Amino acid sequence: MDSLLTFPCEFPIKVFGKSNVALDEIVAQIAREHCGDLLENAISQRASKQGNYNAITVNVYVKSREQLDNLYLALSGHPNIKMVL
Repeated sequence: MDSLLTFPCEFPIKVFGKSNVALDEIVAQIAREHCGDLLENAISQRASKQGNYNAITVNVYVKSREQLDNLYLALSGHPNIKMVL
């Protein structure tokens, strides 16, 4: 199956987790491990209405589908991350 993405490309990933951890730092560290340096303002954060959860959006520059898949797996496998879109 052909990908709808053309690589290399910039790609936004949404990550959700509890607000009682430094989720933005966790996401940034994992993204750097898989994609190298992040662009300035690559990460944005928003708290849920009740403040129990944070939604992080990280924009990464990926060179291949494999790199993107590996990033998703690493983020999904972290115990403080509840969901990755």
